[in-house]
Amino acid sequence: MSEAEALRVEQALVRIRRLMAGLALAGTAVTLAIKGPAWGGGFLAGALAAIANFRWLEQIAGGLASGRGARRVRWAVLFGMRYVVLGAAAYVIVKLFGISGLAILAGLLVAAAAVLAEMLYELLHAGT
Repeated sequence: MSEAEALRVEQALVRIRRLMAGLALAGTAVTLAIKGPAWGGGFLAGALAAIANFRWLEQIAGGLASGRGARRVRWAVLFGMRYVVLGAAAYVIVKLFGISGLAILAGLLVAAAAVLAEMLYELLHAGT
């Protein structure tokens, strides 16, 4: 990958991270105002999990790209374990705190929405 391509990828990742943070805050505020604290907290929990998952994916991709054998195995195990960790956290949040599971699922879409928005941005700004 050329230096210019690496810079474009890093800029896209910065935009995605900012979009995720903005969507998490805006979604939490709207959900809190419309549905109340159980839904607002659920959306926030889901959004934070989505942001953490995105960050973990970045770290795993970087670890796999490093090419070291022993570290590759570690990153592969972490890749699989992230679903266990996120699932357990969601279960505890729903059962212990009575927060809406649907709100958590909606919050989990924050990363996907940010990536889709970045794709749209790239399509609109192609060639500039």
